[in-house]
Amino acid sequence: MRHFGSIFLKGLLAVLPAVVTLYLIYWLIVTAERALGAIVRVFIPDAWYLPGMGVVLAVAGIFAIGVLLNVYLLRRLWDWGERVLLRLPVIRTIYGAVQDLTGFVSRAEEFGDQVVKVPLPGSEYRVLGVVTRRDWEGVARGLGGDDTIAVYTPMSYQVGGYTLLVPASVVEPVDMSVEDAMRFAVTAGMSTQRERTEPPTEEY
Repeated sequence: MRHFGSIFLKGLLAVLPAVVTLYLIYWLIVTAERALGAIVRVFIPDAWYLPGMGVVLAVAGIFAIGVLLNVYLLRRLWDWGERVLLRLPVIRTIYGAVQDLTGFVSRAEEFGDQVVKVPLPGSEYRVLGVVTRRDWEGVARGLGGDDTIAVYTPMSYQVGGYTLLVPASVVEPVDMSVEDAMRFAVTAGMSTQRERTEPPTEEY
């Protein structure tokens, strides 16, 4: 019976990531179709409506926003709207957290292979992290200098982590992609490195 349970658990762990991913994609498509499909029906007869028009409208709308944000005036207007949201209690906490998360994801390729090991003072232990900042312009004075970098160290099996401000000279570059490093840390070291074609780790 124990052997049967072990095999079942192994199969469950194998299919669970795929099931969750497919369900999330399905949820996004269904949500876009229901919400934006109703808008499409306002402008065209029901007989002309085809399933999927809501999804097409969502994709087109997101693309249009991306194009419009290249216009200086609209970009300034968007920034003004964000500043208003970031001043509202409760909303600023949620919006700011989501904004930081999307910013981190969108800059993942920019980070390249900036995965490092940070030594713990007075020991031979190392903490795996990802370099998230080198330029300190625009942040609070005194946080960092020319030789200081910010390294994000994710926690295992939970959302969270620490941002370490350390001298660039003390970290050890790791030949590992950001994606592999995040997966390795979050799974407590149980994941394996995926095939990749990125350039080698940047030296400090």
